[in-house]
Parts: sequence; structure tokens; C-alpha cells
Amino acid sequence: MNRSTNLIMRLNPEDNVVVARVEISQGTEIPEEKIACKNRIPFGHKLATAAIKRDDPIRKYGQIIGFASCNIEPGEHVHTNNVMMKAFTREHDIGADAEKEMPKPEKEETFMGIVRSDGRVATRNFIGIISPVNCSATVTRHVADLFRGDALADFPNVDGVVPIYHGEGCGISVGGDRYNMIMSALAGYARHPNFAAVLTLGLGCEDCNVDAVLEIAGLEKGSNIQSMTIQDVGGTPKTVEKAAGIIRDMLPEANRVKRQPVPAGHLVLGLQCGGSDAYSGITANPGLGAASDRLVYQGGTVILGETPEIYGAEHLLTRRAASPEVAEKLIHLIKWWEDYAAKNNAELNNNPTLGNKEGGLTTILEKSLGAAAKGGTTNLMEVYKYAETVTSKGLVFMDSPGYDPPSNTGIVAGGANILCFTTGRGSAYGCKPVPSIKLASNSSMYRHMEDDMDVNCGAIVDGEMTIDEMGEHIFRMILDVASGNQTKSEIHGYGDSEFAHWVIGAMF
Repeated sequence: MNRSTNLIMRLNPEDNVVVARVEISQGTEIPEEKIACKNRIPFGHKLATAAIKRDDPIRKYGQIIGFASCNIEPGEHVHTNNVMMKAFTREHDIGADAEKEMPKPEKEETFMGIVRSDGRVATRNFIGIISPVNCSATVTRHVADLFRGDALADFPNVDGVVPIYHGEGCGISVGGDRYNMIMSALAGYARHPNFAAVLTLGLGCEDCNVDAVLEIAGLEKGSNIQSMTIQDVGGTPKTVEKAAGIIRDMLPEANRVKRQPVPAGHLVLGLQCGGSDAYSGITANPGLGAASDRLVYQGGTVILGETPEIYGAEHLLTRRAASPEVAEKLIHLIKWWEDYAAKNNAELNNNPTLGNKEGGLTTILEKSLGAAAKGGTTNLMEVYKYAETVTSKGLVFMDSPGYDPPSNTGIVAGGANILCFTTGRGSAYGCKPVPSIKLASNSSMYRHMEDDMDVNCGAIVDGEMTIDEMGEHIFRMILDVASGNQTKSEIHGYGDSEFAHWVIGAMF
């Protein structure tokens, strides 16, 4: 029988499972827990440290992550084969952990930002071509393609011309939920500070039309805000030629920007996790949470989203709510999602993907408890609808699905000017016009996908850094990237195809 130490992690004294730090073979003794493994335990997976009777709760992080679907013996692999979901009451002790006074930072941090004429601060300087309907997506891409490579050599301060397109925009009820989701997202992008200028380009007969996007965004047409349609111009070649001319006229003014020192409090950080594994909630998400706290202390804004992925952890957020009204908004969202899933013959536990489960996550409760750690420890200041403009400072929550592209789309539309994206399985993602920093949860994946990962949070488990030290490292990278340093996803050209609004409601 094999004997070894330091093979597992205990996350909380109250837990009845521990997490494997490496793959553990059957029969291996775990001396610190006085058990022997009854099965092979894959890297990141859980094993029971005590007998768990059928229907008894399974605890990780000191919280319930599911219930035993059969009797589980000490040393047994705990996963989808012996864990089930069932309803249980979570106590919402609203505001119990809310801080009355926020800690003061030792000094005001700054980054090299771009200050727009209206005072908003950008981290990138793009020109956007926005297609409100799929019918004009190809033309939008054709126009943007004309400005790749050396085409912008004379405009070094312009980061690029970004096509924003999607697969819908018509056959929907104007004013209905589906229409509002699309238009809120498009409008949020149109007014995003990272766009120096915007051209909306449509077909001409669609429900989601070019002028409505600008109207909802509160933008008036001018030299840097324009619109056109293929039908009005007279077809594809003429539209491409005219649109390219408009972009060329926009470039000189867009190029006049200069970066200057601005307080870190102007940053709006979007938080995301995708391709999660069991280590996401142990390393990358807590590390990002420590960075989030630092930004909040500087007067910045942090947007936590993915409502299905705080399900089971919402009671921890309501304990930090700045007011009962904020807590009730979050609780209302959870109830809405429970009803929404039921109406669609689904359940929220459908959320963990096959990859999540292979990485050691078993239930949505376990996934959510880890995901919520991205939000750090500060007060929850406000709750927003999908793609709604975020105006509050501090930690806020935005209603959005757990699927990464539409969640990020809503967060960026809400005003995020930088993203941090944690991943355990290895997600390749970018999000123009906003830079996306990739945080790997474990060293093995980081080494395997180093060309796509910006930070190795596996250093926490490896004993090279504490969570707080990792938070400082991530915070410094946020400032550097906001100042213009490129992320790996930007180097690889990600972001032109990743706009994906939340799809909800009927299509006709």
C-alpha cells in the first residue's frame, strides 16, 4: 500500500471532503486524515474523510455542495456518481458582514489611461463598426478587414477597427425581452469609452435598426458617430466603399489621443470564470478577489456576473449587501432563475459542463461557492440588469447567464473597461474593445497553455505565493494592461467574433 503526505488539501475544518493535489492511486494512505483511498482520485477531485450517510450534506469550503445519494465510506471518491442536489434553506443574514467603513489605501494608484472629452476614461482606443442585425454582419467584417495589417501604420494611437456583429436582430417583437437584450448590449458597446468613434451599419429593413441603437445609447450623429444601411447605399460593394471612406475620415481625430496618468478609481473591472475546475475556487478566484478588493479600495468598480454561478453562494453575498434593498434584488434574481429553468424543463444544476466535472466540480453549488470568490470581500453596493449602465462604485452584481461570451458581452456593455477571466481547463477568449487578462487556476494547465495564459495562480497551491500576494500581482497587471500592455488574447487577435448577447424570448 502506498504511503505519502501532502497529497490533499483541507479547505475548512468542518468539511467532510478534501481535495486531491495530484492524482492519487487506489490504496494510498492519507495519514493526516487517517484514511486510505478506496478508488483512484483524479487531480482536483474530492474524497470523503468520514462516513457520509445517504441524504446527509456534503461540505466543502465549510458550505453545503450537495447531498449523498448513497452511503459514502471514508476514502471514497466523491463525485457525480454519489452526490445529488436537493432543496435546502440558506440563511440570508442580510448585511451581517457589511463593512461600515472601507479601508483607506496607503497611496492613490494610477494607470496611463485615455481621457475622453466627456471625462470618461478608456483603456484602449478603437473605432467600432456595429452591425445591429446578422444581415449586415458580412459587410461589417469586410469593412473592418480593410484596416488590418499595415493599414493603420499612419495612426499609431488607434488600436484597430473592430467589427461588432451577431446572429440575430430581426424576427423579434420590438420592445420585447429579446429585442431589449440585443439593443441594450449594442447600445452599451456603441457608447463604450474604448471606442473613439462608431459607425452603425445595417441592412435597412430590420427590427434592430442602426438609428435605434444610437438613440438608445444616447448618442447624437456627428463626425465620430455615423450610421448607414446597405439598402440605402445600394448594395454590398458600394456600402463597403462608402463605409471605408467614413472610417478613414474618423482615423485622424481618433489618432490624436494621448495616454496620461489617471487614478485607478476610473477602472471598471469585469469578472469572469470559464472552463472552471476544482482549483478555480481555491486559487484563481480568491486571488482575483484579493485584486478586486484592492481596486475597490482605490475607488474603482468591480462587476461580478453569471447569476447561475452564484446559485448556492448568494447568501454569502447578501451578508455583504450595503442595504436590504440591494440584497432583495439579488434574491429576486435567484428566484427568477429558478422559475426560468423550470419553465424550460431544466435545472440550475445543469450548469456545470462536462469539462467542469472532469476538472473535479460536481454540482452548481460547489462551482458557485468557488466562483463567488472573484468578488472579494467588500460590500455589495448594487445589482444591475443585463447590459445596464453601471454607475455605482465598489462591488456590484450584473444579472447574466453563466455562458462566458454573453456574460462578458453584458458586462462590457455595462461599462467594464478591463476584464479578468479565470480558467482551470484553459479558456481561450478575448473581448474587443476591452482587454481580457487570463488567470490559470493550476500550474499544469498554465504550462500546457502558456501562450494563452497571463497569470499562473497555481503558484498559490505550489506554495510560491499567498492569496494576498497573488492579489497584489494581479492588481499590478490590471494597471499595466489598462496602461496599454497587451494581453495574450490581444496578441493572438481574439475579440472580433466574441460579441454574443443573452438570447431570451420568442423568435418569429
